[in-house]
Amino acid sequence: MQDVTTLGFMRLLGKYGAPDLLFTEYFRVYPTSRLEKHIVDSIEHHETGKPIFAQLIGESLSDIKRTIEAIYEQELPVTGIDLNMGCPAPKVYKKNVGGGLLRDPDKIDKIFCCMKASIKDYFTVKMRIGFESDAHFLEILDLINQHKADLLSLHARTVKGGYRSEVQYEYIAQAAQIAECPVLANGNITSYKTANQVLKETQSQGVMIGRSCIRNPWIFRQIREHQSNLPVFKPTFKDVRQYIEDLYLITGNPEKEDRFRINYLKKFLNFVGISIDQEGQFLHEARRSKNKAELDSICDRYLIDDGKAELYYPEEPLTGLVARPNCEVSNSCTL
Repeated sequence: MQDVTTLGFMRLLGKYGAPDLLFTEYFRVYPTSRLEKHIVDSIEHHETGKPIFAQLIGESLSDIKRTIEAIYEQELPVTGIDLNMGCPAPKVYKKNVGGGLLRDPDKIDKIFCCMKASIKDYFTVKMRIGFESDAHFLEILDLINQHKADLLSLHARTVKGGYRSEVQYEYIAQAAQIAECPVLANGNITSYKTANQVLKETQSQGVMIGRSCIRNPWIFRQIREHQSNLPVFKPTFKDVRQYIEDLYLITGNPEKEDRFRINYLKKFLNFVGISIDQEGQFLHEARRSKNKAELDSICDRYLIDDGKAELYYPEEPLTGLVARPNCEVSNSCTL
């Protein structure tokens, strides 16, 4: 997730229970692009002990090849390289990259060929079921097989469906049958219970989780515990209060003005807040906080005061509440 799956957030996931695989923010690939330092730092210093994949977004064959070569020249400790064909942001797909590529199977064929020839380890793909429809879905799955991709992460919505349309898990089930590589199911996997349900329904080999780990950074731990028949950790509001404090500490340079750090933190609170109170008052107030002292007071009132600290944080988002703005889909997964 751009501007979310940072070095700091990866380290937080390591603290709360890291996923089995990590995917970086995407390296933007274009004629004058260079490997962004903050993404390189996340590869080199995430300290989770988990494999990490460098994610690329672009369509220029020569620049994709150059970027892959730069990753190897710098000896970055990546397990593989991932192509983003899922980003639904209009400013992205209008450039025919991200989800925009799903309109052009011939171009995808050329990119796959270029990447497969350049990558020394694992070649992975993240995609949606199509741009406006599933018109090229089977053709692209054939390309996945033809070019021997090592992993497919499939978000079961169209690009135009964004994050609000219904998730069509039957496409993941179909991909799991057709693809010759493991398939990760993605889309609205909000808890360890929904992860278990989706795995059974799709027969996929794993799940990919993005926005839900912003709301619940314990979700990967919970999935592992559930799959191992162990007691599943249940965070309390006190745990959530500490999580918010930890998020503040990763929001940037402490020398920055407080308001900039608070405004960055709000993109995380947009997700945390959809499980705090049914009326949405925490979200309403937190979105309007102007400094750390004001935010601390709001968090303490909703999460600590009057015996709230020992209440359990809900496993699922509360109905009727919406996190905004929506983040780009998943960069963290659990197998």
